[in-house]
Amino acid sequence: MENPAFVSDDQTQHATARGHEGVGGGASVRGRGSGLPRAESQAEGKSSGLEGGKPGADDPINLERRVGLLSGVALIVGTMIGSGIFVSPKGLLERTGSVGLSLVVWAACGGLSLLGALSYAELGTLVDASGGEYAYFLQGFAPGEKRRLWWGPIPSFLFAWVSLFLLKPSSLAIICLTCSEYFVRIFNAGSSINCLPPDLAIKLFAAFVIILITFINSYSVNLATRVQNVFTAAKLVAILIIVVGGMVKLGQGNTQYLATGFQGSTKSFGDIATAFYSGLWAYDGWNNLNYVTEELKKPYTNLPRAIIIGLPLVTICYLLVNISYLAVMSQDELLASETVAVFFGGQLFGRAGEIIMIFAVVMSTFGAANGSSFTSGRLCFVAAREGHMVDVLSYVHAKKLTPSPALLFNAAIALIMVIPSDIGSLIDFFSFTAWIFYGGAMAALIIMRFTMKDAPRPYKVPIAIPVLVLIISVYLVVGPIIDSPKIEYLYASLFIIAGLFFYFPFVYMKKSIPGMGHMTTILQLLLQVVPTDVMPDA
Repeated sequence: MENPAFVSDDQTQHATARGHEGVGGGASVRGRGSGLPRAESQAEGKSSGLEGGKPGADDPINLERRVGLLSGVALIVGTMIGSGIFVSPKGLLERTGSVGLSLVVWAACGGLSLLGALSYAELGTLVDASGGEYAYFLQGFAPGEKRRLWWGPIPSFLFAWVSLFLLKPSSLAIICLTCSEYFVRIFNAGSSINCLPPDLAIKLFAAFVIILITFINSYSVNLATRVQNVFTAAKLVAILIIVVGGMVKLGQGNTQYLATGFQGSTKSFGDIATAFYSGLWAYDGWNNLNYVTEELKKPYTNLPRAIIIGLPLVTICYLLVNISYLAVMSQDELLASETVAVFFGGQLFGRAGEIIMIFAVVMSTFGAANGSSFTSGRLCFVAAREGHMVDVLSYVHAKKLTPSPALLFNAAIALIMVIPSDIGSLIDFFSFTAWIFYGGAMAALIIMRFTMKDAPRPYKVPIAIPVLVLIISVYLVVGPIIDSPKIEYLYASLFIIAGLFFYFPFVYMKKSIPGMGHMTTILQLLLQVVPTDVMPDA
């Protein structure tokens, strides 16, 4: 039997003839669902397996549909609920200035996220492709022949540039650093459980968590989804403990902190916008299921259902948890605490409560990191398949059918970002770029209402919803810049523009990176990976 990781010259020529050259100069092949609207995708071949299950014997290698409704809900909830609600939900309270307004903003952030997610449900059922905004920008702004024009793929490329080199790996690094910090606290002998462990120990364990999660996601999609389901259930149990404890305190008459209401509320539009940043950062992840559309069973029903179940669940959890905190802690205590859930557990159950909450943070962050790795790998995979990253990143393991090169790429950058470990402040100023892209997705949806009038839409939202989300996204981007301009916003904008220096030579002009062809062959042999539409010889 021929080595399944090796693709012969004839196969490579066959792949190149059907595809196009990518950044690396090799065969970058567009697989099924790469930016095609639903009608075209289904017409291309019935073997795409929309109902799920394994491909037939003669089908090309592709990612399988192995993510069901439960796993879809767990992916949304598990990536949205990370460490923020357990560790430091004070940012929103600090910027709003009052308990009442903070709860209103928490609810409004949940409502806005739900509106955005419902719009993404239409996008995900209209464009049968993984990659989220990347695929929607391609279909909305550069459909058909326009994709060959120099400006057509730019929005998609810049989204991939910012996400793959900054937002996704840095988010994974931050989550794993938080997971590591709280796990190491338990073994920080001779010190208080609230004392910060040694920095080196935190970094080393964070690196171990990144490597472990990458192995899980590279080894098996089913294993990764099971891990996601288990850790999502665990964090919901932890939230239930907090909510029940808070309700008991409220039942005992501890309402004095909530009774302050709207006293001290800010009147600054800029402060409210940045408060929304804090809240929306906690809700970030509501669009993650759209990154794995090609692996979702029955996507035209399960995608909207998972969103409609997941978003309200997270919103209710966030509101109840904040109310529970304020049943035990004053506003000043909450603002002063860097480990809110641990302090809360200590107030209710003593040291045992602190340990329980520490384990809750560890489980929550591990689950969020697993979901982040899962979706980030798919974005990288789709971008490489389109020719916007080196071709080997669009390959999958010959037997496991996991995008292991893309997963390893995301992990490598995250490991580099673990070294300084002081990247949280940088991400705060890049978070506004996420709403540039969310707004872009709403614009793409509005455009496709006119350019794809006759395309089947299994799920359709009122046009007012994407219009409203687009207007709000413009406010969230422009408001803080006008009210409180900072140099970091300029740095973030320059980073986005810097992507064009790579786009024109490597994507538009299709220049090859010297030696990339040999490197691709070596990686194929080493990782046992193949292009997604080239079958290895039996």
